[in-house]
Amino acid sequence: MAKRRTDWGSLVAGLLFLGLAVAFVVRGTGDWEFNVVWVLPVLALGLGTAGVARALTRSRRRRPPPERVSGPGASAPGE
Repeated sequence: MAKRRTDWGSLVAGLLFLGLAVAFVVRGTGDWEFNVVWVLPVLALGLGTAGVARALTRSRRRRPPPERVSGPGASAPGE
């Protein structure tokens, strides 16, 4: 089986929407009250966090590995 990388941006966004769905269900039962005005800013903040997480993980994946010099006569940099 091929190893797959974790997509952190999608994971954060999915957890955000799951949390909002649970909040609306609990609010609908009357057990918990929250101001609906806060939903849009929380959603924007969460999706922004997901975007930053995705950008950071993608930039880390695209970096080329450092070149390795090996074999006889190879010297360390700066020598």
